[in-house]
Amino acid sequence: MKHWDAIVIGAGIIGLALAIELNKRGMRVLIVEKGEPGREASWAAGGMLADFPLEMPAALRELAAASARMYPEFVHELEDESRLKIDLRDQGTLALIDPALHPPDGLQSGAVATPVPQAKLAELEPNLSSAKASRLTVLFLKERSVEPRHLTAAAVAAAKHRGIDFSSGDQVLSVDVGSGRAAGVRTTKTNFAGGMVVNCAGAWAGQIGPHKIPARPVKGQMLCVVMPEKEMVRHVIRAPEVYLIPRSDGRMVIGATQEEAGFDKQTVPETIQRLRQAALELAPRLGEARILEAWAGLRPGTPDALPILGATATPGYFVATGHFRDGILLAPVTARVMGQVIAGEKAEFEMAAFGVERFGNGSPQSERL
Repeated sequence: MKHWDAIVIGAGIIGLALAIELNKRGMRVLIVEKGEPGREASWAAGGMLADFPLEMPAALRELAAASARMYPEFVHELEDESRLKIDLRDQGTLALIDPALHPPDGLQSGAVATPVPQAKLAELEPNLSSAKASRLTVLFLKERSVEPRHLTAAAVAAAKHRGIDFSSGDQVLSVDVGSGRAAGVRTTKTNFAGGMVVNCAGAWAGQIGPHKIPARPVKGQMLCVVMPEKEMVRHVIRAPEVYLIPRSDGRMVIGATQEEAGFDKQTVPETIQRLRQAALELAPRLGEARILEAWAGLRPGTPDALPILGATATPGYFVATGHFRDGILLAPVTARVMGQVIAGEKAEFEMAAFGVERFGNGSPQSERL
């Protein structure tokens, strides 16, 4: 039987980025994916590379800020190895915030956000509704956005270019344990042998034994339109009811809901219409936009809204899942710190808040693996 140094479960952007990181460290890597690589939560994501305090747990902000800084180089490497272009935009974000819920004094932290007067907003985004915006506090955030479908396609191509193996359409049922440590995985089709296993299965991570990983699916519905003009909206717009993410080719993503609906990925016409209506109230000219598609994705949520990163109680078995709405953003830093943990090195960030043991699933292994 062929043997790999590491088996990564899941070919979303987290699993792909980590597999590439382990390959860089000289490991022979196999990625096992239940469907088509990159076609679950990563494919469905909006791609905002945001470290916005209102939407992120405090424990996650250091990792998020570091990952955001890593993004230009991360994208450059994937483009170079895949020969594919990734739409990475740096026009920034305009956050429209209800002052009744979030007084502006608590938001203006200089480096994080800059207040935008209404007159300046009209200059930056003339197609936004002044009536809608005038009732809200407006902040400029120096953030990037990325097209996740470009990103995942490039990551798959880069991984294959590096000689990383794939088994697609092959669901992992459990992690094999031999002589007290992870020894491979059992799938619906076969068994694969490996020196270590990393569970990057996203919302499906909890379905894989032997440990109970408390990851669950959180449904998000969204749609994509073609703007009537390519630059009709230039910045990412975050509003209380909806966000707008323009792409460089003239498309715009409008999203997204947050629903506890199990593994249901069906779109609901009334929900999509409600998102579209919220977008129209924000930018009335979107009434001229043509709808391209609507979809739903399943984000991997956890009980405390923090990712699960690190070793399990079984030597050689690691977990990197539960990134919720921030999987695209956190991919570069997750790959780096998990590479360090797997190699037995000291992680460059404090990882205690993210360990699986916080859910009572055993202590992480500290030995070099």
